[in-house]
Amino acid sequence: MEKDNTNSDFLHVGNKILDWYKNNARDLPFRQTKDPYKIWICEIVFQQTRIAQGLNHYNNFIKRFPDVKTLAEAEENEVLLYWKGLGYYSRAINIHIAAQQIMNDYQGVFPAQYEEILKLKGVGKYTAAAVSSICFGGKMPAVDGNFYRVLSRLFADNFDISNSRAFTYFSELATLVIPDNVGDFNQAMMDIGSEICKPKNPLCGECPVNDDCLAFSMQKVSEYPVKTKKVKAENLALTYYFVHKNGKFLIRQRKDDFIWKKLFEFPTAIPVEMESFITSSRTINHKLTHKNLSVEIFNVEVSSEILWNDFIAENQYLITDVEGSHEKSFPKPLENYIQNSLKD
Repeated sequence: MEKDNTNSDFLHVGNKILDWYKNNARDLPFRQTKDPYKIWICEIVFQQTRIAQGLNHYNNFIKRFPDVKTLAEAEENEVLLYWKGLGYYSRAINIHIAAQQIMNDYQGVFPAQYEEILKLKGVGKYTAAAVSSICFGGKMPAVDGNFYRVLSRLFADNFDISNSRAFTYFSELATLVIPDNVGDFNQAMMDIGSEICKPKNPLCGECPVNDDCLAFSMQKVSEYPVKTKKVKAENLALTYYFVHKNGKFLIRQRKDDFIWKKLFEFPTAIPVEMESFITSSRTINHKLTHKNLSVEIFNVEVSSEILWNDFIAENQYLITDVEGSHEKSFPKPLENYIQNSLKD
């Protein structure tokens, strides 16, 4: 559609959304604060995690790391441990680095300007706009999947949301409806998108702007938003060896150049002499965003003290047990394997 940022004909739509939000906003702990640190953490946590699933993780994370200084001074492995269960662990690594940026580059004070927030490690345009608008009165729409969906249906706009220009396009489109209180509007759009204007089976009858929604009036809600580009998931096979002796097993920390960055894992190879100690194997299928994993784990119960010690010394593996593994962060398939492997 043709956009004109001077046209205020649609501002009543934004005001309807704000009015709805005043009476229907979800009661969430981060809604009771304007602390940019807490808003930033919640935005990162809930990028890839539904609120119902991630709320306890958010609360525990904030309890342990209540401010930027505490987070910046923490050990990376502890930050990863408190991120356990949220997945996408690169987010935890990035917020740890970003906290150190704030301490070093901004004297420990969270930056207020959108452009400065955007400089923080792992912070994209959506998160920078959300923190800026909610905490500092910034005027940027926090455009994400909820914005794409609501605006596409509202204007029956067939702009492809997989297009590289989608963020810019829908940011401009949002200016037609966005009211002065941008912070509350951004949160209102998140609530409407997740609670009413859902990807499937939207609750159009409960929507505060259904009278203004072109897709609803044409009975074509299911046709929006338009997304033609699909990323084909890659099939990836991984092999691990669960090398253990007397209730102890071997682990090492992954590097940060592939999936499961900085998480702990089992050995990925063993010497030929150890192959005779393999007692069983198990294959676990696990899905990541763009990868279908087939994880084969061989159970290696070592009885040779010499071979055990030589293998550790040569590869610098760490030794742990089930209880000790609780203090480390493992990929989900390996974590589940640990919990079931050494039971009596």
